Amino acid sequence: MHHEILGKALNLPLASNEEEILFACGCFWGAEKGFWKLPGVINTAVGYAGGHTDKPTYKQVCLGITGHTEAVRVVWNNSLIHLSDLLKLFWECHDPTQGNRQGNDNGSQYRSAIYIKNPEHKNLVFASLESYQKSLTRKGFGSITTEIKFDQVFHFAENYHQQYLAKPDSRPYCSAMPTKVILGDFPEAKYKLKKEVWSHFNWEINHCILRTNNDPIQQ
Repeated sequence: MHHEILGKALNLPLASNEEEILFACGCFWGAEKGFWKLPGVINTAVGYAGGHTDKPTYKQVCLGITGHTEAVRVVWNNSLIHLSDLLKLFWECHDPTQGNRQGNDNGSQYRSAIYIKNPEHKNLVFASLESYQKSLTRKGFGSITTEIKFDQVFHFAENYHQQYLAKPDSRPYCSAMPTKVILGDFPEAKYKLKKEVWSHFNWEINHCILRTNNDPIQQ
């Protein structure tokens, strides 16, 4: 399988300057598009993670019998973009307080989650969560329900799900319900992307991910 936009094989091993993490934030179609658009992201893929079933199918995951989330694997060049930038998109692109749902999609597969692959990322992830919780609380939102686990196996989803929104005749669907709360600076944050990049994500626009083109953002 090759990436429809970035052109790389989806299962390439990491290069010395690359890192990976798994994000779950509702339906993986829209979530993946948001991440592949960021400058410095090398590869993305959709799949299943966080559960107990080996080699799950989409049907099994939708039935809620595998324990898996719909997840996005994100690989990035750490000289061009920092995990802080990815966490900013993650927290802002969905509502992490909704438990086992996102918007109109209900079920444990739609829960919010971060699956850490590199132990060095732990402190940054939790620092971003604590900072975002404070911002959410000030705006009247409840507690973050995001699941955080380590060393979860990523199972690639079926080919027709990969970069789904870039495929011809795809159904323009995204269930994410952004809170419109921004993740600002937080302890250990090391943002690398220019502020102009974030102008491409306007959470005031309903389903803004769907309304952008498929091309990676240039900076």
